[in-house]
Amino acid sequence: MPKKLPSDIQNSIKALLENSADPAVIGKRVGVHRNTVNRYANKWMHDGIRKRGGRPSIVAESTRRYIKRQVLTGCLKAAKDVQMKLEELGHPMSYQSAINVLHSVEIYAEIKKKKPLLTEKHKKARLVWAKKHQYWTVHDWRRVIFSDETKINIWGSDGCKYYWKRKCDHLQPQHIDVTVKHGGGGLMLGSCITSEGPGYACQIYDGTMNSEEYQEILGTSLKDTMEYYGLNWETSVFQHDNDPKHRSKSTTQWMKDSGMIYIDDWPSQSPDLNPIEHTVGQNTSQTSALFEVVVFWITQ
Repeated sequence: MPKKLPSDIQNSIKALLENSADPAVIGKRVGVHRNTVNRYANKWMHDGIRKRGGRPSIVAESTRRYIKRQVLTGCLKAAKDVQMKLEELGHPMSYQSAINVLHSVEIYAEIKKKKPLLTEKHKKARLVWAKKHQYWTVHDWRRVIFSDETKINIWGSDGCKYYWKRKCDHLQPQHIDVTVKHGGGGLMLGSCITSEGPGYACQIYDGTMNSEEYQEILGTSLKDTMEYYGLNWETSVFQHDNDPKHRSKSTTQWMKDSGMIYIDDWPSQSPDLNPIEHTVGQNTSQTSALFEVVVFWITQ
């Protein structure tokens, strides 16, 4: 006669059975064989292990796990791909049924995040740069003046927007992304941030800038920012990305002649390393108010 299990293990098995858990899963969780679980199930329940209601799925659990692996590894990139793969495996079904299969293994659609395209060369350069600076202290990073150029739109981001509503709801004002003719306009700004606070902003007319104009910004807005916070190139380090106008021979020479200390090995395609990108992202989420402030700021 099989040895009786301790009462606490029996209680655990019973609770899991009442939640329609699979005997094999229960056995692994409590540390007994699944046949033991089945024995207790038959003892406690007149109809044996409780079956989940509804029509049985035509897709086996092993097939679902296979589909899940294919999606997680990137072999199947869309629900349409899953639908076609299931058809190849002998399970022809509708597009929605394929989505239901994905949901059954807890895979749901989300908007793809927009990130820079990173080649192996980019990744290697980023890793080398990170290792080179891994021992920098807070004091070292506080010396860095981070800079960038960005676009400010009157009517918000150029990116996509979504809203939530019930299927039966009619269109409401809050569901509309208001637009104006010709996009409503915007402006390009160049600025920087320091450990002491934000730097002066400078408007970039026509949305473009060459090396000479960039050097003009360095000699005015950046210089004014440093004077305002009492900074100098003996204790500060300037950062900018690898834009051609930033790395041109004339700009490099201008910076050397001005006595600027700057980071000359900034890895390409690395906006996520620059904290000013996050500052801009927070500010531009309130663009209508920010735009008025910026226009007033640069015209005074």
